[in-house]
Amino acid sequence: MKRINKQCLICREEFLPKSVASVYCSAKCSKKAYKLKLLQLKNEVALKALADKIPENRAFISVPEAGMLFGIAKRTLYRLVRQGIIPSVNLGTRLLRIDRKVMEGMFGRACNLSQPERAPKKKLYSLEKEDCYSIGEIAQRFQISESSVYNHIRKYSIPTRQIGKHVYAPKMEIDNLYNGNDFL
Repeated sequence: MKRINKQCLICREEFLPKSVASVYCSAKCSKKAYKLKLLQLKNEVALKALADKIPENRAFISVPEAGMLFGIAKRTLYRLVRQGIIPSVNLGTRLLRIDRKVMEGMFGRACNLSQPERAPKKKLYSLEKEDCYSIGEIAQRFQISESSVYNHIRKYSIPTRQIGKHVYAPKMEIDNLYNGNDFL
């Protein structure tokens, strides 16, 4: 079986992955992705703190506040105001205000930046012998060692069933795992 090149998620260069789970071409790209993720989380926390300071009962809000609450860029809001699509009130220099009710009518309720974490969907598996691959079949089919298969099964919490001396894993999950659907 021919090994497939992947594209690095950071630098967009093609590379030959060392493992099935590799998504970055080097440690440098991996560290850059980690720092970007931390920065994104920090920005989300700061944005949520600012959005929480805006009182719920305030009828008119500023354009930056509307952008934070509804997740719309300030430039887009100013353009919509200039085109007359969003009615506004100008209270003086740099005091443009938008009716909160109008914004909610156009864009729905103000989005809550911290979405509640949903419980992961429970997957139903058929662990019958005909719906599963044995560990040996997986290793042979995808040309990896049996120990790697066991490591991936543990890492991705894939259910297994032992029948006699053979261990079986659902075909659907194994195909998704090794065809790259779970890594991007």
